[in-house]
Amino acid sequence: MPDSCPTWDLTDLYADIGDASIKASRADSNSFKEMLFLAQEENPGARIIIKTHPESRHGLREGYFSGMKSEGRIEICDTPISPWALLEGAIAVYTVSSQLGFEAILAGHKPVVLGQPFYVGWGLTDDRQPLDRRQRTLTRAQLFAAAMILYPVWYDPYRDRLCSFETTLDTMEALARAWRDDHQGWTAVGMSRWKHPHLRAMFGGAKGISFRKSPPADGTPLMAWAGRMDEAAKAAGAVRVEDGFLRSRGLGARLVPPLSLVLDRQGIYYDPTAPSDLEDLINVSEVLPEADRTRAERLIARLTRHRISKYNTGAGALPQGLPAGRRILVVGQVEDDASVRLGAGEVRTNAALLAKARAANPAAVILYKPHPDVVAGLRKGAVPDPLAFADAVLDDVSAADAIDLADDIWTITSTLGFEALLRGKRVTCLGQPFYAGWGLTDDRARPIPRRQARPDIVALAHAALIAYPRYFDPVTGMACPVEVALERLETGEIPATPLRTRIASEIQDLMAMLGLRR
Repeated sequence: MPDSCPTWDLTDLYADIGDASIKASRADSNSFKEMLFLAQEENPGARIIIKTHPESRHGLREGYFSGMKSEGRIEICDTPISPWALLEGAIAVYTVSSQLGFEAILAGHKPVVLGQPFYVGWGLTDDRQPLDRRQRTLTRAQLFAAAMILYPVWYDPYRDRLCSFETTLDTMEALARAWRDDHQGWTAVGMSRWKHPHLRAMFGGAKGISFRKSPPADGTPLMAWAGRMDEAAKAAGAVRVEDGFLRSRGLGARLVPPLSLVLDRQGIYYDPTAPSDLEDLINVSEVLPEADRTRAERLIARLTRHRISKYNTGAGALPQGLPAGRRILVVGQVEDDASVRLGAGEVRTNAALLAKARAANPAAVILYKPHPDVVAGLRKGAVPDPLAFADAVLDDVSAADAIDLADDIWTITSTLGFEALLRGKRVTCLGQPFYAGWGLTDDRARPIPRRQARPDIVALAHAALIAYPRYFDPVTGMACPVEVALERLETGEIPATPLRTRIASEIQDLMAMLGLRR
């Protein structure tokens, strides 16, 4: 592989016999032989990498030099490797007419071209068969704009309409990421049965997903739900799966399928006792490309403008007649939730959180928002008499409305604290949630030495909402960018939960009312 040598000459045979671009370039098999000869003569001592065409590799079509073997300083690269990885280490690039020559220009090379593809004749290539009518000199940006923006039209499969190149790029990024994660297939171990359909839809598109009670020995990549992973799954190296931060219209405890999930190969975002992929993303997020910053800024603006949160529940009226003064929103949680068990400090219950907030802010107006799962009676965390500390209880108020009411937010580890940061609020953390320890919150728990970066909220949002989760479009059944999932949440264009899942949810609620479920 090229990685074993610091520099090499990349000879591009990325074309198959009969390809129209070869004929149009007035080239033939002799052109490829000449290309290989020139690459060796003009780069003495350099290693020659011949990149073959994918269709040739799979036997779909015959390629030039099919059957050629690596010999001496010539190496045949027929593995599925990214062209960008090859181009990064190359000292020269030779091609006849391949698209890879265009990509080489974008990567900063001046490729030697023996044919007459669209990108020759503009001063960006070393042309061995010049095209006289092309006399103008272009910059890389001008060539890119002509070939990728002005010339083609792009299609948006999620909205069934034409779109910009930038929108298509986000689509391709989402689809490519899904393929890279899923192309080897998955075995999911110990997953609740109701999760199977949406796990199959989200992760099974490339090669499928099977469900087992324990890890098999067949070498298939493993995944397990982060909060239910047993020692056997850990020992087998299972990837942890968990809900993302823009999840659904409805609660996971009510078996509402998610629009986003995360795959974490190190730990999981709510466990501060160990590193996680999200923590690594945040640690490098201070140096964020301008395009990524712009995308994250637009995402934050849409979230706040359309009042989108993780679950998007609550439609109750806001309390009337609140006393004047500084308002503090105290956010209740599920007390046996893994984020509390692993990330809480001395304060580990909602009653203790309320008492702490009141003691520290005796003159403030305290608003208490219990967790929706607790209000529904599905999970542990009810406070016997919240009005002993709070001035009002926001049982059925949406997260966005509750945040808007407050000047400050107090929480143990709730993701509502992250949503408050997105809306410019001051947040006090008594635990160690993923968004604490970066200089954006008032942290009352022990610091985490691994968290060294000092990102702003835009960089944090990019890591948590764009780079970390995977998104699924329930309308098309495809992996999608965050903007598509957000649009589905904004418009409510989400297919109804299957009947059997709704029945299971009703049975679950009944069991909770009868005290048969925690």
